[in-house]
Amino acid sequence: MHFLFSKQKKFIITSICLLLTLIATVMIAFVLIMHLGKEQTTSDINQISQRQVGLVLGTSRYLRNGQLNPFYLYRIQGAVRLFKEGKVQHLLLSGDHSKKNYNEPQTMQQDLLKAGIPASAMTLDYAGLRTLDSIARANKIFKLNEFTIITQQFHCERAVFIANKYHLTTQCYAVASPSGKNYIKVITREFLARIKSIIDLYIINKQPRFTGDPEPINTEDSTLR
Repeated sequence: MHFLFSKQKKFIITSICLLLTLIATVMIAFVLIMHLGKEQTTSDINQISQRQVGLVLGTSRYLRNGQLNPFYLYRIQGAVRLFKEGKVQHLLLSGDHSKKNYNEPQTMQQDLLKAGIPASAMTLDYAGLRTLDSIARANKIFKLNEFTIITQQFHCERAVFIANKYHLTTQCYAVASPSGKNYIKVITREFLARIKSIIDLYIINKQPRFTGDPEPINTEDSTLR
C-alpha cells in the first residue's frame, strides 16, 4: 500500500512539474515575441514609413455564426487607409485557398475593389496557409525584402518575429482588435501559435507548404498607382 501511495504521489508531482514547465514555456514565448516585435509595430499611421508593398494577412470573412468577422473587417479597412494615404502603393493579399469553395485572397480582393483599390495594385497569394507561409513566400516567391504587414497587434508581433528570422525589413500596422469572446479565443490560440513559431523557425526549420517559380512584384511599374 505504501509503495502504491509513493508511486501515485510521484506521478502527481511529476505531472504538476510538467504542467508548470509548459505554462512557463508558453508565457516566455508570448512575452519574448511581444518584446522582439514591439518596436516594429504601431497603430499610429503617422509612424508608418512609406513602403512599396503592404502584406495583408488573411483570415475568414465570416465567423461560424455567419456574422462578419471583425478581425477581417479591420484588416481590410487598414489596407484601404494605408493605400489611400500613400503609405503603400501595392497590396499583397495572402491567405488560404486550400479548399475549392474557400478563397481568402479573392474575398479580400473583392472587398478592396469595392473600396476603390484598383486591381492593378493588388497581387494575390493563394498559398498563405499560415503566417509563416505568408511571410516566407513574400520573400521567396514575390521577391520582397521590405514591406508593411497589416493585421492585429498580437498577430503583428508574431509576423514581425518571423520576418526578422528571414532577415526582412518589415513594419506592421496594427489595426483594431475586437473585444469580447472572439478576442479571448484568438488570444488563447496565439499562445500556442507563438510556441509553434519558435519550434518551426529555430528547431525544425519549417518551410512554406507550397513553393514555386518566382513571381516578382514590380514595384517600379507605374501602373501600381
